[in-house]
Amino acid sequence: MVEAAQMIWIGSRLPMVRLTFLGTNGWYDSPTGSTVCALLESKGCSIILDAGYGIHKLDRYMKNGPKKVVRLFLSHFHLDHIVGLHTLNKFKLRRLEIFGPKGTKKALKDIMRPPFTFNVKDLDFQLNIHELSDGVHRLPFEVECRPLLHATPCMGYRFELDGKTVAYCTDTGICEGLRKLASGVDLLVVECSYLSGETHVEWPHMNPEECGRIAKECDVGKLVLTHFDAGRYRTMAMRDEAGRIARKVFRRTTVAKDGLIFEV
Repeated sequence: MVEAAQMIWIGSRLPMVRLTFLGTNGWYDSPTGSTVCALLESKGCSIILDAGYGIHKLDRYMKNGPKKVVRLFLSHFHLDHIVGLHTLNKFKLRRLEIFGPKGTKKALKDIMRPPFTFNVKDLDFQLNIHELSDGVHRLPFEVECRPLLHATPCMGYRFELDGKTVAYCTDTGICEGLRKLASGVDLLVVECSYLSGETHVEWPHMNPEECGRIAKECDVGKLVLTHFDAGRYRTMAMRDEAGRIARKVFRRTTVAKDGLIFEV
């Protein structure tokens, strides 16, 4: 797997919010990376974004796991976004809180059990599951949830942490929910599943031009492309080309690679 030894800072002051990409593929793992997952951290919070197989790298980056309450936000239940739940029993945490759209409790109850994986009761830490409605929720931080445009119900998130805003939107086509979450954020993390010029009405995803347009339209600070369809983006050079195309529309665009760290 590709691990990008790269750190990018946004702004000139000491960063307070860090985003580490643990998996940046859509559909399946390949030599370009693991399926989608990211670790979002601030001074007092550890947040996981989706649970593709990239989540198995969590203990490489998150410090003092046994002392932490970790919060995992799931966008939807396609396997490339939840298959990494199979690896949760390797971690030593204080408590894991899982958040997702309506249906999360049933979906995880169905899949997180024998014969598919371990019994949740055997975990060494407490696990709680919550379903979030559309709107703004106040946890130890503020999170806004909006429906996205996909072949199955899917939710995007906007987090406010230590005065910074980060939006995470995958899988989706351009829609009102995406616009609301992206508007004016410091960092927009958005999927780029399709190649340049490619669209499918029945299976909404985004291409590089659309990613650049939504970032420009919503006046975001920085744009990061992730969730590259492994069957389409077979090499890192193809990802880099997607970044080049998006930058023609929105200059402050970065292509995510497994191991990439942003500090906001």
